[in-house]
Amino acid sequence: MKGKNIYFISGGGTGGHIYPAVTIVDKLLTDDETKKIFYIGNPKNLEFEITKGFNDVTFLPVNITGMPRKLSLGFIIWLFKLFCALAVCIYYILKYKPSAIFTTGGYVSAPVVISAMILNKPYMIHDCDSVPGLVSKLAAPKAKIVSVAFENSRKFLISKNIIFNGNPIREVFFNTDKTTAREKLNIDEGKKVIFAMGGSQGAKTINNAMLEILENLSSNNENYIIVQTGNKNYDEFISKLNEIYPEHKDKKNILIKPYFNDMVYPLKAADLVISRAGSLSLSEIIQCHCASILIPYPFAAQNHQKKNAQELCEKGCSICMEDKDCTGANLLNNINNIIHNESVLRDMTEKAINISKDNSSEKIVNQLKSIIK
Repeated sequence: MKGKNIYFISGGGTGGHIYPAVTIVDKLLTDDETKKIFYIGNPKNLEFEITKGFNDVTFLPVNITGMPRKLSLGFIIWLFKLFCALAVCIYYILKYKPSAIFTTGGYVSAPVVISAMILNKPYMIHDCDSVPGLVSKLAAPKAKIVSVAFENSRKFLISKNIIFNGNPIREVFFNTDKTTAREKLNIDEGKKVIFAMGGSQGAKTINNAMLEILENLSSNNENYIIVQTGNKNYDEFISKLNEIYPEHKDKKNILIKPYFNDMVYPLKAADLVISRAGSLSLSEIIQCHCASILIPYPFAAQNHQKKNAQELCEKGCSICMEDKDCTGANLLNNINNIIHNESVLRDMTEKAINISKDNSSEKIVNQLKSIIK
């Protein structure tokens, strides 16, 4: 890289903060004006493992954890950690002199944006959820640009420059079509593809409901059912399925995997997706122009998954189920009401197309470059 711009990127703790940040890193690496990229994160978190895959990115460690919600000894210890992390980030800025700083929120971003405020370094934030996190709310007033993934976020943030970009997702989601994805997974073009997923860790509520209805769904040869169980739930899922539906092994219209290393193929292949409501998952579902049944994780911070799901339901491309209501019978009824009702499926698909955002990564990178002094 021979450019002149040096970037600090930060976002960590959960995949919803990390993957959008990493997507921007990937885009910046191809930009002629980029000289160097530093990723600030906790070396004990997922962001460290993910960023190891980039040869041209230097990881800068900072020891910070999530803030305790109650006043306690743990909160005092956390304040001390924050103070130390802040000192470290100030040192990093003074040493490496970033041209601009970009964060996607989460507790890892806190000392980064505070140090940027102290040293008057230009920074941009991107919030991934319908209801922004605490760090985003505190950082927004001084940010040069506030990028949001959901229109609903605007009312929670104080800033004169809020831009609705959608979440940055990888280029492969724009470059892969349904035919290619189905060929990759050996799925006939005429099938109605139903994809149930719960993220890399899986979602037991979704898994249990799918166990109940997999025989029913697969008995219709027009259907093709894909289930991502999550790595830790796969063995249990298969064991239970072998007990209640041993014939599944002979079915040609069922694909069960613990995890897809490249989610673009099952998502692009799908007509209907059953999923939790993490912001990045929703952005990928929308970009793949899929109708969806969303079952928000009920214990997400600030109940943000439910609020993410509600925004998509209001747009008409999704329906939402409470976790406690996600039984096999209820889920099967919702699936059948969508997947074999052509007018409903077409309407939901068209509405997903209408709200999909093209080139979010490119827009965010151009906006980030615009704040450099």
